[in-house]
Amino acid sequence: MKTFVVDLKKCVGCHNCQVACKDEHCGNDWMPYAKPQPDTGQFWLKLEQKERGTIPQVKVSYMAKMCQQCSNASCMAACPNGAIKRRDDGIIWIDPAKCQGCRKCVAACPYDCIFFNEEFNLAQKCTGCAHLLDRGWPISEPRCVNNCHVGTLQFGEEEDLDLEGAVKLHTEYGTQPNVWYKNLPKKFVAGTVYDPSKNEVVIGAICTLDGPAGRFVEETDHFGDFWFNDLPDGEFTLTINNAGKVKEIPVSTVEKDIGLGDIPLT
Repeated sequence: MKTFVVDLKKCVGCHNCQVACKDEHCGNDWMPYAKPQPDTGQFWLKLEQKERGTIPQVKVSYMAKMCQQCSNASCMAACPNGAIKRRDDGIIWIDPAKCQGCRKCVAACPYDCIFFNEEFNLAQKCTGCAHLLDRGWPISEPRCVNNCHVGTLQFGEEEDLDLEGAVKLHTEYGTQPNVWYKNLPKKFVAGTVYDPSKNEVVIGAICTLDGPAGRFVEETDHFGDFWFNDLPDGEFTLTINNAGKVKEIPVSTVEKDIGLGDIPLT
């Protein structure tokens, strides 16, 4: 079965994958696989950008998001016309000749990866560039994968790909997705410790993060900064200790990354 692997650690946010998808499908009629993708309003592959934390402790993450090629696809179940099909290689596609424009699949997809084309009155999504695969294009991979110059995207037979540490998105939806993601970003807690009496940063302060999910220890650097990276979701108590001065701060990584800014140690 064909599948995608997306390694977020390698992604540099260049958007080459997204541009390649638009270049391949906008203005090009690839019937019987797909009608042209609109110039605006649709991204069959979208590179999502997320700013995490609070200034000045900020990170930016990128995620290439496309149809998840689900084994228990809710879009297929919702289509009353049999227009959504699974190929022998596992790729799910919407047959433009059979789609009646009811939009039920658009509402059914929990990943928001199906779009509606007003011009042609039909639903559209990533096709895995099946028109290229079937015509024997020499590189035998979708345009997004071919256009990724840092190796973030891979495509091929699942058994041939490196899936170590890879996970699938939102398995709780029950759709059994088949796109794999590696190095999904985990939460961080960061801050800068300073001594207001000296108006100087505190170097070498011991910072301890304690909670049911574990205990983590870091030391402030020459800028007074500390970073706890790759944290699990949970409730913690941050304790900062330096030369007898102690400060405790409750923090939670359940919903978001935490940038605490400047922290006075008095």
